[in-house]
Amino acid sequence: MWHPEQVSKQQIAFVRKLYLAHVIDDGKHNLLSLQKLTGMPRRTVQDALAACSDIGIEVAFIQDGARNNSGYYHIQTWGPINSAWVGTHLQQIQHLLNIPAV
Repeated sequence: MWHPEQVSKQQIAFVRKLYLAHVIDDGKHNLLSLQKLTGMPRRTVQDALAACSDIGIEVAFIQDGARNNSGYYHIQTWGPINSAWVGTHLQQIQHLLNIPAV
């Protein structure tokens, strides 16, 4: 499907957003757990989450505790993206992003 040597930075950024949305939709994750799961730097995860709305995916942070960072991310809507397609192509996405399959 994708050949890493032929993929642009914009395509990588798009696929990263899809992957993070899939992970968030699959469980309750905060910034730290997303970093550990993906191996991505904190700033990369933050930037990708902030830019998800660019492709129609709406991500919300659900406050769950007294502290500002206590809580988890939640996908409010996938917008025009087919979440089932992401799940079907998960291994290819992980390979492209150099994320080990779990």
